[in-house]
Amino acid sequence: MTDEELKDLMQEDASEAETVPEEETDDALQESEEDDKSMRKKELKAALEQKEKELAEQKDQHLRLMAEYQNYRNRTTEEKKKIYGDAKADCIRELLDVADTFDRAMEAECADETYKKGVELTYGKFQKALEKLGITAFSPLGEEFDPNLHNAIRQVEDGDFEENTVCEVYQKGYVLGDRLIRPAVVAVKA
Repeated sequence: MTDEELKDLMQEDASEAETVPEEETDDALQESEEDDKSMRKKELKAALEQKEKELAEQKDQHLRLMAEYQNYRNRTTEEKKKIYGDAKADCIRELLDVADTFDRAMEAECADETYKKGVELTYGKFQKALEKLGITAFSPLGEEFDPNLHNAIRQVEDGDFEENTVCEVYQKGYVLGDRLIRPAVVAVKA
């Protein structure tokens, strides 16, 4: 065999050797690529599931924070209303002494009709101002005694009233809406 023939033979063997491994390599590469794609898909799915879980946790935290903030707003609104109501009640309690003084002035005898008329007009304006503030006076004469609304300072043996009934009112009671500002001071039939 000549050198040229030997070279040709070697080239044929080399081309055959190259051809077979290339096909095998292509199949191996395809399988390897498919395995890589499959692994990548699994990794991406796992990462997506992890991110979705984190998102759900963040949404839950956000909802809890919003609920907590709403509760805070409601609580502070109620506290403000209560503070305002307490301040209003404290102020009105101080003015109730003036109302009691007017009540006594209205009951007193007066020779000067003009003076008495002036006191009545002033007292009427004062009562209208209390009404505008939502203050209502109550005089429970003849009603059943209620320790939540009345302050009994004595018991009376009066035959005109039933037992446990208010038979005398010494001082009117006052309420602000449904809130008691001052109980009525009364006498109760024993």
